[in-house]
Amino acid sequence: MNTKSKGLLSIAGAMLIGASLSTSVVMAKEAGMSRMDEGKNLAFTRKKGNCLACHMIVGGKAPGNIAPPLVGMKARFPEREVLKAQIYDASKKNAGTMMPLFGRYEVLTDDELDKVVDYIHSL
Repeated sequence: MNTKSKGLLSIAGAMLIGASLSTSVVMAKEAGMSRMDEGKNLAFTRKKGNCLACHMIVGGKAPGNIAPPLVGMKARFPEREVLKAQIYDASKKNAGTMMPLFGRYEVLTDDELDKVVDYIHSL
């Protein structure tokens, strides 16, 4: 293989890595992940949920500590819809919240929000 071919392969590899990082949610569907796995993927993905920036979640790497740990969620939010409303727009209960308004500002689609809520509610 000549130098030009190696260079093209390196560029193609870099493009694939970049595409895979930015489209990890799409790839999750293509990989046949369960709805719960897709929710976890969204919650851990920096460009989407990014829950680990502020919350500790079991299995997450380098979690934040400025928000409550996401454990015992069914006990804290027995009604799934209350948790969904909190993730959708936390400012409704706390006007000074630092939590992103994932639904209100359309960071997550309705389907993505439901998957994240399913995952977080399972913790």
